[in-house]
Amino acid sequence: MVSQPPASDAPSPSASRTPGPTAQPAPSAPAPPAPSASGPTEAQQRGIIIGLVVVVMLVLAGAIAASYYLVNNPATAATVRDVFIIFMAVEALFIGVVLVILMVQLAVLTNLLKNEVKPILEATQETVNTVRGTTLFLSENLTEPVMKLNSYVAGLSKVMETLSTLGGLFRRL
Repeated sequence: MVSQPPASDAPSPSASRTPGPTAQPAPSAPAPPAPSASGPTEAQQRGIIIGLVVVVMLVLAGAIAASYYLVNNPATAATVRDVFIIFMAVEALFIGVVLVILMVQLAVLTNLLKNEVKPILEATQETVNTVRGTTLFLSENLTEPVMKLNSYVAGLSKVMETLSTLGGLFRRL
């Protein structure tokens, strides 16, 4: 007696190969068009503009509500003013530190250009001049004599070919 494997809810590999109404894939929705490289579409631009208008309106409403609240509560207004002054002082201090860091970075960049890049450029220029001299030397002392020798050999082979042709004519006579 052959035992049957336990039934499972997962489809067997042989079941996926049999054609039937359950084996057909579900129709897929068409892929959305790829965004163009030129920018957002007209509908997207309209949505962006509407969103920006809503944000501006909310900010204005918040500013009006805060102003109304602060006008009616002078003690709170004084506290908010003091906090705002402290915030501005901390921001000015932060901007000053950032400017000092920027100046130090500019000094480091200037030093780098002066002490490291300039010698590299000078060494590269020297190498180019050496290659130019080597090319000129090889052209004058190697290439030209070899070309002259090749032309002499070609001329000599033509003379020999002509002489052998003439020698063949004289033998026949």
